[in-house]
Amino acid sequence: MHLSRFPRLRLAHLPTPLEYLKRLSEELGGPEIWIKRDDCTGLSTGGNKTRKLEFLMAEAQIQGADTVMTQGAVQSNHVRQTSAFAAKLGMKCHVLLEDRTGYTDDNYNHNGNVFIDLLHGATYEKRGPGLDMNAEMEVVADKLRDAGSNVYTIVGGGSNATGALGYVDCAFELLHQANDKDLVVDHIVHATGSTGTQAGLIVGLKAMNANIPLLGISVRAPKETQEENVYKLAVETASKLGCDGVVNRDDIVANSDYVGKGYGFPTEAGIEAIKMFAELEGILLDPVYSSKGAAGLIDLIRKGSFKKSDRVVFIHTGGSASLFGYTKHFDFADKA
Repeated sequence: MHLSRFPRLRLAHLPTPLEYLKRLSEELGGPEIWIKRDDCTGLSTGGNKTRKLEFLMAEAQIQGADTVMTQGAVQSNHVRQTSAFAAKLGMKCHVLLEDRTGYTDDNYNHNGNVFIDLLHGATYEKRGPGLDMNAEMEVVADKLRDAGSNVYTIVGGGSNATGALGYVDCAFELLHQANDKDLVVDHIVHATGSTGTQAGLIVGLKAMNANIPLLGISVRAPKETQEENVYKLAVETASKLGCDGVVNRDDIVANSDYVGKGYGFPTEAGIEAIKMFAELEGILLDPVYSSKGAAGLIDLIRKGSFKKSDRVVFIHTGGSASLFGYTKHFDFADKA
C-alpha cells in the first residue's frame, strides 16, 4: 500500500505525539491509557481533519480551484480547519453552517470555531436542521461557478475515500511509534462521527495485519447506522488503495451509548471527561466530539470492559476551540 501515489500537501505537524496518561490511568485503576495527540496537527489549533485535508486540498489544488467549500455544524472543527488550510493556500473559503442545536446564545453562534473561521477569512451562510447539507452546498457552489469561481467542494467532515487516506496514514504512524516504544497496543478507542477517521484507521490496521481491535464511540448516529456508514467508506477507501477485501463488516465496531441528546449537545459524562482530562493531564477535549469518545472510554473502563493489564490508545481528534462556544455548560461562574 503506497500512499505516496496520491497527491498530498504536507502541512500537518506529524507525527503527532503518543503519550502515556499516568494520572488518568491511576485515577481509573487501569488499564494503561495512552493518547495519540491528533489535537496537535497544527493549523488553527489542530485536529483530526487536518490529516484528511492534506489529501483533499492537494486534489483541489491540482484541479486549479480558487475557492473551497464545505459544510458542518455551527461549531464545526472541520470547517475551522478547512478555512485555515484555504488561508494557507491563498484560496477563498465559503462554508455552510447547520444549526443542529437551536442554541441562541452569542458564545455558541459567534465565539469558538465560528470566530476562528472568520479570522481565517472564511465567509459563511447558515442553514436550519434536517437538510441534505452536501446537496445544499452543491447548489451554492454552482452559483459561485456561474459567477466565475473554480470551486472545489468537500463533503462534511472531509469523509470520503480521499480524506480517509489521512487516517490510513495515521494507522501506519501509530504502529511505527508503538514499535519504537516496544508498546503492545491491545485496543484503540476514538470518537466517530462523519466516519472518515474510523474508516481510514481500520483500513490501515487491517492492511498491516495489526490485530488491534478498533472501537469508535459514536457522537451522532445509532450503532447499526454508524457501523454501516463506516463500513461503506472503508470499502471505498480500500478500493482506492487497491486492497479490496481487506476489511470485513465485523471489523467495524461502534458504540452509540454516549451520544446523549444528539450531535452538538454536550452530555454530563462528556463534561466529566473534559474536566478529568484537564485536571489530571492538562489536556483539553471538546464538548461535541472528543469528550464523548473519552466518556465512553472512561465508562467502559469503570464497567470492566478492559483488562487492568491492557494498553489502550485513545485517539484525541481535537476540537478544543469549540469549548468557547459552550461555556454555559460549565459551572465556573461562581468560582472567579
